[in-house]
Amino acid sequence: MRIGARHYRTIWEEDGRVRIIDQTALPHDVRIITLATLADAARAIADMQVRGAPLIGAAAAYGIALAVSEDPSDDGLDRAGRALLATRPTAVNLGWAVDRCRGALADIAPASRAEAAFREARAIADADVERNRRLGQHAATLLGRLAESRDRAVTPGTPLDILTHCNAGWLATVDRGTATAGIYHAHNRGLALHVWVDETRPRSQGARLTAFELGQHGVPHTVIPDAAAAHLMATGRVDAVIVGTDRTAANGDVANKIGTYPLALAARDNEVPFYVAAPGPSIDFRARTGADIPIEERSGDEVAWVAGLTPTGERDLVRITPPESTTRNPAFDITPARLVTGIITERGVTEASTDALAHLYALPTPSPGSGHS
Repeated sequence: MRIGARHYRTIWEEDGRVRIIDQTALPHDVRIITLATLADAARAIADMQVRGAPLIGAAAAYGIALAVSEDPSDDGLDRAGRALLATRPTAVNLGWAVDRCRGALADIAPASRAEAAFREARAIADADVERNRRLGQHAATLLGRLAESRDRAVTPGTPLDILTHCNAGWLATVDRGTATAGIYHAHNRGLALHVWVDETRPRSQGARLTAFELGQHGVPHTVIPDAAAAHLMATGRVDAVIVGTDRTAANGDVANKIGTYPLALAARDNEVPFYVAAPGPSIDFRARTGADIPIEERSGDEVAWVAGLTPTGERDLVRITPPESTTRNPAFDITPARLVTGIITERGVTEASTDALAHLYALPTPSPGSGHS
């Protein structure tokens, strides 16, 4: 997607080096940094310089490639996998990418592993872009139908109001995004739409990242406090909610950024359709239900402190809680499948159920007790 006049991916190779956009610096500074080692890649994932389940997977693949460039032995490959898997537990794409890379390299001679690993990382990145392109086309068709249905009750051409949470845009993927992919497709086709952007405390990924990329693409949007979303639904200002997912269980339960579950409850109470954009690698068919998905607990400092620009234009941290107050910071919550209107994938839109997802991906229906924790 665009930053100014230039097209970027979120992770790419340039001059023989792996580059990323440091998302902790956005929206006030577009900072490009180099990942030179496994430690760099692991730190970028853990510190959320790269974030979003699909991008975490691609970054992990490049982390494996950087690791085997240093130590191509079986032990080196195993150490790399363990180091990357320890960074963030909820996003299923991380383990998926590590397993795929380790499988691809297992039977390759150590001397040839570095080249093969980079080739695999490129393939994972390119496949993510294509997967989200197809997902975006399905989502744009859905948005068009919603607009046609809504236009029968309001003035035709009135912008379709979409509410989204956190950042499931191109910054959360290699390019195009998941929840925003359809928004970009529909906007490019000329559909009049407007996006309500939840700020998404405590890290403000909506206010910092989603608002930034929508603005760069020219999509009309408004940033709102998280607590305003239910009010907007209740007063008829939201036509649909579309969110991403860090891991979706086999039965359609959705793990996404904390605050997603209350949105789904408000959407159900106000008869607003609630959709989840979930590319295939974000669906964990080993997790029978949401109870099998680990929930990442992050530092309470993210709750107690906020980062931003001072009036003099300097970046700074400001404490907003009393020093003696304790904090709790679960990074994700589980939205039950019963609250999900539909799941948008690269293969089409389907209901959130065990049978529907298994059928869509041509898999046997998981048997009871087959989940993991």
